Amino acid sequence: MAFAATSRPGHESLTRLVFENYEDLRGIDLRAGPPAAHPLFLVCTHGKHDPCCARYGRPLYETLRDELDPDWLWQSSHIGGDRFAGNLVCLPEGFYYGRVGRDAAGRILDEHLARRIELDHYRGRSTYSFPVQAAERHVRETAGLEGVGDVALESVARVADTWEVSFTAAGESRTVRVEAELGDLTRLTCSDERPKRPRRYVVN
Repeated sequence: MAFAATSRPGHESLTRLVFENYEDLRGIDLRAGPPAAHPLFLVCTHGKHDPCCARYGRPLYETLRDELDPDWLWQSSHIGGDRFAGNLVCLPEGFYYGRVGRDAAGRILDEHLARRIELDHYRGRSTYSFPVQAAERHVRETAGLEGVGDVALESVARVADTWEVSFTAAGESRTVRVEAELGDLTRLTCSDERPKRPRRYVVN
């Protein structure tokens, strides 16, 4: 079985294909599959890539497994942001949630199925760049907008390490300024031997 997702806002889709063996994938057009009748949730549990993904991802996967049909939930190898483990991706929308523990898993799932975003653990949409993700989260938090369709990207303008990002938020235009800076020293993964200063994006 294979899934293909399109996460572009307003054009989200998820197709489901069934094949007999891996060689059949060579001739499959992923865009031509029938629509899946359900969302797809991915949890990174790849401990060989970084121990954090297994340490925090596996309990998250087991918690969601008790709540979902087997076809709705997959373990994944790597989705980025190891320091945010346990990581959860919701398809087809491409919503990323981080530092999700057992206690938050059910709440995020309920909110997603109700077409709302759980902001406490929300990392952003996969189709947005990091600065746009930071801007969207800021707009949602300050305006209290949790509905999936409450916020829509209008434009992005960049000058050096500064971005001006505009959204339509609940029918009104909102523009925020995002700047890149180095964060505090921290271990970016469980396997890092030395702390590093990660690049982060701050709304000013």
